[in-house]
Amino acid sequence: MNTFLRFFYEFISIFFDGFFSIITGFCDGIIKMFNFGEYAKIISNYREYFNGKEKIFVVLAVIFLIVVIFLIAGLLFLLIRKIVRKFQNKYSKEELLEEIGSLNDQVRKLMKENSELMAMKVSQLGLSPDEENAADGTEEIPEEEGEKGIRFPRLTSYDELYQTKRPKTYNKSVTLDELIEDFRCFAAHELHLYYDYSILRPFFAGLASTKLIILQGISGTGKTSLAYAWGKFVKKDSCVTAVEPSWRDKSDFLGYFNELTKKFNETSALGEIYLASFDDNVHTIILDEMNLARVEYYFADLLSILEMPNRNEWLVDIVATTWPNDPKKIVNGKLKLPGNIWYIGTINNDESTFMVTDKVYDRAMPIDINTKADPFECREQEAIEISSTYLESLFEDAVKKSPLSSKGLEVINQIDDYVTEHFRIAFGNRMMKQLGTFVPVYVGCGGKEIEAIDYFIAKKILRKFDQLSVNVIREEVNPFISYLNKTFGKDVMKECIEYLELLKKNYRS
Repeated sequence: MNTFLRFFYEFISIFFDGFFSIITGFCDGIIKMFNFGEYAKIISNYREYFNGKEKIFVVLAVIFLIVVIFLIAGLLFLLIRKIVRKFQNKYSKEELLEEIGSLNDQVRKLMKENSELMAMKVSQLGLSPDEENAADGTEEIPEEEGEKGIRFPRLTSYDELYQTKRPKTYNKSVTLDELIEDFRCFAAHELHLYYDYSILRPFFAGLASTKLIILQGISGTGKTSLAYAWGKFVKKDSCVTAVEPSWRDKSDFLGYFNELTKKFNETSALGEIYLASFDDNVHTIILDEMNLARVEYYFADLLSILEMPNRNEWLVDIVATTWPNDPKKIVNGKLKLPGNIWYIGTINNDESTFMVTDKVYDRAMPIDINTKADPFECREQEAIEISSTYLESLFEDAVKKSPLSSKGLEVINQIDDYVTEHFRIAFGNRMMKQLGTFVPVYVGCGGKEIEAIDYFIAKKILRKFDQLSVNVIREEVNPFISYLNKTFGKDVMKECIEYLELLKKNYRS
């Protein structure tokens, strides 16, 4: 063994002696190159032998040597910097990937916390936003991770779930006036939420006239709970989407394709829209505090699409390209918005929110909720199974049975003429179309025609007065109030007069 060790030492030492000789020689060479003392010693030894011309050449030689030294030093510096940058770039790229991964984890964590906060908000009402109706087959399905080529894991899992789904049997015997009474009693008895007919009639009439309802008013009056209770009543829990101040376009609402993970970030709203295409249930998406961001930015595409008369054209772009394993309902990167889904936004008007523009208000039905109804006793009422098709048929029947009367049209035309002449604001075709549905359904819910017209004009037409100048308000509002009382009777147009009085008070203060 000693013999082998001696052999191994002598054998390996040849390599290391050569290696150290290279290192030593390189270092000795560098030291010798930059040994300025030797250069000075040689010049000193020969200085007395140089004549005038030779001294000039000596100076040139010194300058030449300095230039060569600086060139070599510069090349070494550039080489070292290039090597350092190469390693830095590699390190930065790895660091960036780690940072992106960390940010994705934080986003998922924040989304989870946001859902928990929303659950806490509605749990105070005795509701459970995480409950899923097992009988409907809509329980949350975990995402399949790591499956190659599947960028919509949640939506794809819904395709698999509904392959064996059987059609439901819906209640088709309830009338419109019974429906509003059943909902009122269900909310009171089961959820301890109390709503007056003055809120529920415009709510149902709004569902009939548009797919976007805006519940606005002071905080704590039960705006979110009304929409949530409606989902409980029709046995299809509402999808609560908390709007964030950072929302800028539809990708914040519907999701976006993540180029890093090669997955589509599927939002709860997108999942609800996709689920709604499989059945005829009444689906609801709640846009909680929808004006924390600009509605006309993140909801613009849907506002335009939902205006199209042909529902086959309700197509929204989801992705730009098509993958083989994309969900079945996404065709050529587009998803058809189902007609059995309503969007209900809640609004708190304060300094932290944006003003909702005319574009949004014109396409929606705003409903003011500024007071809470007093508790009342009501009969026991269970949730009902009602289809979207049947609900819309109830609305259509109401329009046929109680169309706008000639007297009602005369009232509308008179107010239209007055508002156009004095305020330069006119009823558009969209408004007249919505009126033609809103008023009959309001009457079908047990209300009066003049009340429906009054409510609609106050919330949809007179709301535009907020844009008028102070001088116009001061000069024209009082004569308009007098005109309403004189033409239609004292306090008949109650909602319009209340709004005008509030407007006058705000401008005076």
